[in-house]
Amino acid sequence: MKLTILGCYAATPRTITNPTSQVLEIRNHMFLIDCGEGTQVQLRKNKLKFSKISHVFISHLHGDHFYGLVGLISTFMLLNRQTDLHVYGPKGVKEIILLQLRYSNSFTGYNLYFHELTSKESEIVYEDEKVLVKTIPLKHRIYTNGFLFQEKIGDRKLNIDAVKEYKIDTCYYQKIKNGSDITLDDGTTIQNEEITFDPIQPKSYAFCSDTMYDESIIPIIENCDVLYHETTFLESEADKAEKTMHSTPKQAATIAVKANVKQLILGHYSTRYDSIDLFRQEAEMLFSDVLLAEDGKTFEF
Repeated sequence: MKLTILGCYAATPRTITNPTSQVLEIRNHMFLIDCGEGTQVQLRKNKLKFSKISHVFISHLHGDHFYGLVGLISTFMLLNRQTDLHVYGPKGVKEIILLQLRYSNSFTGYNLYFHELTSKESEIVYEDEKVLVKTIPLKHRIYTNGFLFQEKIGDRKLNIDAVKEYKIDTCYYQKIKNGSDITLDDGTTIQNEEITFDPIQPKSYAFCSDTMYDESIIPIIENCDVLYHETTFLESEADKAEKTMHSTPKQAATIAVKANVKQLILGHYSTRYDSIDLFRQEAEMLFSDVLLAEDGKTFEF
């Protein structure tokens, strides 16, 4: 599981920072999460292939989280993209994007699918044989969701030495990896556990975009491997966090502790602060494994 931070600062634009956007690479998928202004430039800077993005998840319709989307869609068109693109986001995102495309007389040569979200309860929005994605309802000034990305348990791993010892034909390998026992020609049944190892433990990533402190998300993200939680203001401006429905590092750390997550990534910093390390210092008072998002930074888990 690999996470690339394209942008992790709050709305006020600066030449040295970018608004929210990130790419999660998980089980051969490349998911784009939020798409603030400049996202496609950041994708190029970080040498991430545009063509591999087929699913875009938009948390809410504040500009610093989706104003880069129409540009990205248009660039895909200019590059003669043929692959379908799916956009998951709040009701209204389809109308906004199609209006921009219509009045610029720009229409995609590829299929563009919108999956508009309205539920205030957690729901599965994407699932295949490898990955499941569900929403994390958040409390912000407008309708907002985070997203939980969960790997599914993969195949068991072949114990090659054991398989060769029993002289099992390669045609049975996939059946074995699927968990089946094997019966030899002499009638002996070999238990699956004797010829395989446990599969790699599946990982999970929770993205919590703009939100005030809200314990109702804890059952959804409980025990996840990595939690990204917004921390717009330091504790000294906790009153501003409450007024604007944002969070502080201590609040994010409290969620991490109560949800028993393994690692916490902080982001969405207000640009008023001279050093983002102050965010880490406050969070570490409550939670030990704290990482700081930074534009262009990559995490591998």
